[in-house]
Amino acid sequence: MLNPEVYILAIESSCDDTAAAVLCNDKVLSNVVANQLVHTQYGGVVPELASRAHQQNIVPVIDAALKKANISKEQLSAIAFTQGPGLMGSLLVGSSFAKSMALALNIPLIAVNHMQAHILAHFIDEAGYDKPEFPFIALTISGGHTQIVRVGNYFDMTIIGETTDDAVGEAFDKTAKILGLPYPGGPLVDKNAQLGNPKAFKFTKPKVPGLDFSFSGLKTAILYFIQKNKAENPNFIDENINDICASIQYTIIEILMDKLKMAVKETGIKQIAIGGGVSANSGIRNTLKEAYAKYGWKTFVPKFEYTTDNAAMIGIVGYQKFLSQNFENASVVSKARIQF
Repeated sequence: MLNPEVYILAIESSCDDTAAAVLCNDKVLSNVVANQLVHTQYGGVVPELASRAHQQNIVPVIDAALKKANISKEQLSAIAFTQGPGLMGSLLVGSSFAKSMALALNIPLIAVNHMQAHILAHFIDEAGYDKPEFPFIALTISGGHTQIVRVGNYFDMTIIGETTDDAVGEAFDKTAKILGLPYPGGPLVDKNAQLGNPKAFKFTKPKVPGLDFSFSGLKTAILYFIQKNKAENPNFIDENINDICASIQYTIIEILMDKLKMAVKETGIKQIAIGGGVSANSGIRNTLKEAYAKYGWKTFVPKFEYTTDNAAMIGIVGYQKFLSQNFENASVVSKARIQF
């Protein structure tokens, strides 16, 4: 019989945030994230610098997570870590530490798919947040991924639509760069958009068949739009920054919603859950919350801290895998690319 109190130490190191969390069953006891500011001056994540920063951060972050959870390492039931997808150098730091610690403590090792974790973050026991019922549709949107996933159960996930080129998060960040906003620019586009008119400027939505997405054409259209208007008025961006951001954000949200409507029509599933870093965007969150009144969808928006990369979401997958005794040995390898 399983111990009713399962303590999972979770480690997330897929990109530029070093994160550790401790869960007791499906409750988060601690969720610690160390951001890497070193990338700001380069306008994007530099993989080599990211892996070095993970090496510096991982011990203090895990120590902080254990202390905040008020448990000792000897109380841990298992260690879960991000296997992929992500930057290989960053992933290796987390996996190597997880393997060593699990071996030293003689406890199970659990490998977690980062994208599954974004979806299953909805199953963290958090006051005021409902959990979706199976089956549901998940819209996973981040800097590296844009996917519509049919979720049958905790580990029955099928991608029914995805981007054919750029991810939605990249579209936000590249747009911000075109506008001269500092990295990471996505949140700044959102901030300015809240003060602007979303219908001030019109951008053509790409025509992509089925449930797939494309954002490269939109990025190019935005670039040409800015170049044309700056040629006529050098102060165009400064004078219209809020309206530009609002119009771009409105277009991106329309693209996402069009595909979700199609997915609901094709599957007959009216439960929609969003996850991934871009789900922190206020426009997307508000639009999805309004979908119940508009379309009769039951929508699930995770707590803000569980949207961007974090270890709590790795821990909830670790807990579910622990219950089914789905463990790995030390030969498990990190993978920059990984499917469900």
